[in-house]
Amino acid sequence: MSNTQTSGESTAIIDERVSVAIVDDHDAIRLGFKAACEEYGFDLLASAPSVDALFLALGDVVPQVVVLDLSLSDGSLVEDNVTRVRELGSQILIFSIADKRNLIRAAIKAGAAAIVPKAQSMDELASAIRLVANGIYVNNTQTTAAIDSDLEFKEAKLSPREREVLTLYASGLALKQVAFSLNIKMNTAKEHIDRVRSKYADIGRPVSSKTELLLRAIEDGLIDESSI
Repeated sequence: MSNTQTSGESTAIIDERVSVAIVDDHDAIRLGFKAACEEYGFDLLASAPSVDALFLALGDVVPQVVVLDLSLSDGSLVEDNVTRVRELGSQILIFSIADKRNLIRAAIKAGAAAIVPKAQSMDELASAIRLVANGIYVNNTQTTAAIDSDLEFKEAKLSPREREVLTLYASGLALKQVAFSLNIKMNTAKEHIDRVRSKYADIGRPVSSKTELLLRAIEDGLIDESSI
């Protein structure tokens, strides 16, 4: 699991060469980012107006961090873009005006490691890139506001028993072990997990595997990530 760190702690990361790419449909942004890479010692592997163009430009090369705009003129969805680039093996840093919370939430849910508004300085952007390259998910006011503004993102309204079953099951126990621990029937434990899946699906946070159940339990504070 990745660590979590506030952007103010970026000085803890020692300067190092980081390979990056940028996807933004504004030429000026891409040119400005190229200059920033030269200034901050980043290796710019590709610069493209879309994720499709990025893949063509990269070939077989995989950057550590891809800087991605929330909205692109090709009409692509940010969650699809984040997912595709994550599957490539890169971390995602969203660099955008960041004024649309629904898009920010979609990016975070798809796996973006940081949100940096374009109003912030290049120093702050460079610090965030280094953090993300080191596997650190950056908490800042944008990500916090996007999550806290939508209680359904954090709260699936699980019953106390559903929380107990989810916590034990997501922690690694088999349903039979969960049932034994809670002194309930295995069918009852399964029914609780089925309801948990249904409730997460109802609020747009579907789960299709036990790993995703673990992620939901971590997101909702039922399991401490550091204990895994």
